[in-house]
Amino acid sequence: MASLLDPTKKRDAHIEQRLRTDYVIWLVSVRPDGRPHAVTVWFLWDGDTILIFSRPNNQKLRNIQSNPNVVLALDNTHEGADPITIEGTATLLASGEVDTTHAAYMEKYAEGIKGIGFTPEQMAAQYSQAIRIRPTRVM
Repeated sequence: MASLLDPTKKRDAHIEQRLRTDYVIWLVSVRPDGRPHAVTVWFLWDGDTILIFSRPNNQKLRNIQSNPNVVLALDNTHEGADPITIEGTATLLASGEVDTTHAAYMEKYAEGIKGIGFTPEQMAAQYSQAIRIRPTRVM
């Protein structure tokens, strides 16, 4: 996505900032029967890709296995005044490749993890499937 965003442009710099600081993002995938499936998820932007963690066997994982094309949507409740939509391709990462104890993920979500009553290790065990999304278009 670095090539899709030019940080010298005001709008692109704003998108980059939102990707780094927004707490949730909508992940929209497509069920095998063609119906859309939208869920809010925690996410980590690394400057190139978006990392999401899921519990195993969730609908979004089955959808991605069938069709890796996804849409991500940011709107931090400014009454629709600042929507950001990102199209991308999702990949399910191999077990153990990365988990929620990842330093940058913990920096962003340590309080949230604690707030839902998990330790970082419990979070990593429960949300053990990593998804990496490579953005292809920003709108």
